[in-house]
Amino acid sequence: MSPRVGLTSVTILEAATLIADTQGFEAVTLASLAQQLKVRPPSLYNHVDGLQGIRQLLSIYGLEQLNHAMTRAAIGRSGDAAVRSIGEAYVSFVRKHPGLYEATLLAPDPRSEEVQRVSTEIVDLVIQVLHAYELTGDAAIHAARGLRSLLHGFASLEQKGGFGIPLDLDVSLDLLINAFIAGIHTIKESAGTQ
Repeated sequence: MSPRVGLTSVTILEAATLIADTQGFEAVTLASLAQQLKVRPPSLYNHVDGLQGIRQLLSIYGLEQLNHAMTRAAIGRSGDAAVRSIGEAYVSFVRKHPGLYEATLLAPDPRSEEVQRVSTEIVDLVIQVLHAYELTGDAAIHAARGLRSLLHGFASLEQKGGFGIPLDLDVSLDLLINAFIAGIHTIKESAGTQ
């Protein structure tokens, strides 16, 4: 069976991203994609390896886009400014692409070389930013995990409507990132006195 003209893995990925971001990650099905692309579901198999293949592509694409957003945010900055910038970029990405972000959490096959490659790039970026605080080795990994947990927790709660009090969420995010930065400074200072 020959592939449908105009239908490519890129157009399928774009359609899947649109569905995920507007209707939720679970709404990405072969049927919903076929409907969005105005093709019959079997036509998709010429370009992707079924639903799991589409979700894996979404996951990798989401990780790549998150990495690009954080990398762009870090360029030309260091220390506190870089941490603030990548933190804001992370949450902004989740706000703009909630379904794509969800794909990065639910769909990746951790054995996939592509998932490992992009995930490592994100961790390396954060560790590079944390070098300004003289954090290396295990301390840098712990701090990177802490930052990711903080940003994921905030973004996930916001995404699920978990902040019911009508206060500016950007102010809350700024305070949270500042608290993390203050903690990193405290760790650095206490390490220097030991």
